[in-house]
Amino acid sequence: MQLLEERIRKDGIVKEGNVLKVDNFLNHQMDIKLFEEMAKEWKRLFAGCGVNKIFTIEASGIGIACIVAQEFGCPAVFAKKTKTKNIASDVYKTKVESFTHGTVYDVIVSKEYLLPTDRVLIIDDFLANGAALLGLIDLVNAAGATLVGAGIAIEKAFQPGGDLIRSKGIHLESLARVKSMTVEGGVQFCR
Repeated sequence: MQLLEERIRKDGIVKEGNVLKVDNFLNHQMDIKLFEEMAKEWKRLFAGCGVNKIFTIEASGIGIACIVAQEFGCPAVFAKKTKTKNIASDVYKTKVESFTHGTVYDVIVSKEYLLPTDRVLIIDDFLANGAALLGLIDLVNAAGATLVGAGIAIEKAFQPGGDLIRSKGIHLESLARVKSMTVEGGVQFCR
């Protein structure tokens, strides 16, 4: 998606350790107009799939997922990284290792909000090694729901996550695929 790539070039900052800092428009301060355009593109890419649930993981994907859910006219659900008192004990649970935080989380979602009748589109901000996406897929499968596919804002195509997910036959649509990035040279996109 050219609009997103242009925004990454303009406002993204490459940091050491393969970190692409886009918090001024994507995952801290959020550009809702950009999210609306991204949502329209995912709606086009997953048209006719019968999506009735948008699913993401706490926390950075929530804002994007909400706008996508609005576009699809369905609820957004997010998997939580910590159990709270207001979540029933009846949950689906998996473990997810965070590339950004270098931590392994127990990720949960209430069985009340992910049903066998759901046709789920997973939405997230980044795809690097694929751990978060695989965890969300595990939760969808545990619920007996149908995974329609996954929409990712920014895929680091030089890391194994995208290839891993595609090798499983999952419909994956990344709006910006980063081929390489360096502090000195900036971001190069796949063509």
